[in-house]
Amino acid sequence: MSLKTPAIEEDRSAVSPDSAQDAAPESGTKKKRLYIESYGCQMNFSDSEIVSSIMKENGFEATTDFNEADVIFLNTCSIREKAEQTVRNRLSQFNTVKARKPALKVGILGCMAERLKDKLLEEEKIVDLVAGPDAYRDLPNLVDEVESGQKAVNTFLSREETYADINPVRLNSNGVTAFISIMRGCDNMCSFCVVPFTRGRERSRDPYSIVNEAQTLFDQGYREVTLLGQNVDSYKWSSNTELKGKAQIEKSGTADTTGFAQLLEMVAKVDPALRVRFSTSHPKDITDDVLHVMKRYDNICKYIHLPVQSGNSRVLELMNRTYSREWYLQKVDKIKSILGDECGLSSDMIAGFCSETEEEHQDTLSLMDYVKFDFSYMFFYSERPGTLAAKKLADDIPLATKKKRLNEIIDKQRAHSLERNQLDVNKVHQVLIEGESKRSADYLQGRNTANKVVLFPRENYQKGQYVNVLVEACTAATLKGKVVEA
Repeated sequence: MSLKTPAIEEDRSAVSPDSAQDAAPESGTKKKRLYIESYGCQMNFSDSEIVSSIMKENGFEATTDFNEADVIFLNTCSIREKAEQTVRNRLSQFNTVKARKPALKVGILGCMAERLKDKLLEEEKIVDLVAGPDAYRDLPNLVDEVESGQKAVNTFLSREETYADINPVRLNSNGVTAFISIMRGCDNMCSFCVVPFTRGRERSRDPYSIVNEAQTLFDQGYREVTLLGQNVDSYKWSSNTELKGKAQIEKSGTADTTGFAQLLEMVAKVDPALRVRFSTSHPKDITDDVLHVMKRYDNICKYIHLPVQSGNSRVLELMNRTYSREWYLQKVDKIKSILGDECGLSSDMIAGFCSETEEEHQDTLSLMDYVKFDFSYMFFYSERPGTLAAKKLADDIPLATKKKRLNEIIDKQRAHSLERNQLDVNKVHQVLIEGESKRSADYLQGRNTANKVVLFPRENYQKGQYVNVLVEACTAATLKGKVVEA
């Protein structure tokens, strides 16, 4: 998966078929073929790389054509109702294939699997296999179980599993950028969110396994890594933790703890030519130490995804975000005071949360005017079963009102994205080339430190190079210019 970097985006649930280089079959042995599609957040795409590695070790080749597959996995998202509906529509297509190819097995992985396992397996009978985010090591056994004629399910949530020892198969790789998952789960109980229930509690990887993965990627030619977690700023590893199998066991004694600021510095030191990004940050957890590390290292990109969700303090309290409007704005001011106004900022925003008034919606718009995010992920509220909001709050805003408020947020973000991009015109930006422009083979594209897409004429430049681009024009979504000498 290529990292999404739009100036504005309304939905994260777009499907992206994953692919990998097929390994040569063993002599005389026909390997089975695996097809994976990933939906939702970057963690799901990273997880699909782990799944592919596990299945490859157990004799499965990757294929980009689901018609060739013996097993199809859909790695799913439950964060929005639309994401689940997209998966259901896709399942109906695969069941048409299954009708003419009865031996085909279809499995649901990830957050939707965790939330809807009984419905998918027993009531609707539309899948053969269900595996939650912590059960991927068990997938070969689950496939064997299905092939013996049984339905198979494992949605056990672990407090130890990090997959730290698995070398991911890089899917849809451009050979330049890669994800590194540094932690799993979430301890924040935002009232609208299903993640703590579908991905379990927070647990962090050994920092040295993360640094080794970054070093290996750099040695293989990758020039950018993105450190991933539901909340990277709460990363915490104690040297008094020893590994026994998959269990992390706390030992007695004084702990030498690695936090996210220290980890970020360790990865930055792998090589000055390796760019480092991270996502996502919870506003309450990002520290001044992290900001100062970002400032100290040129190869740590000056970009922070800092979801606000709402600009009104009462709504934020209902969301259980643990900060107020004023506190969030002070955090933004701190970021800009340390990293400068050129630091890219993006956000998530929810329109029409439970009991939100028109005046409170206007508070979100006025917060946007103050911050001027470079881009945002924007949604109207959709109640997710099992969340605190679903249990305690009434979803009482009419759909028409939700959509109206969302459109106002989108329009404002589009204007801010254009305004922010216009500030980059007539400036030189260092860009890491990621490949061809999606619209024209005559142009290459990459991103600058603030995570903005930059287009420029191909000439003789190659993927993986750093170039300096003088930006000459822009839209709300992209910058456009030409390569110049440093």
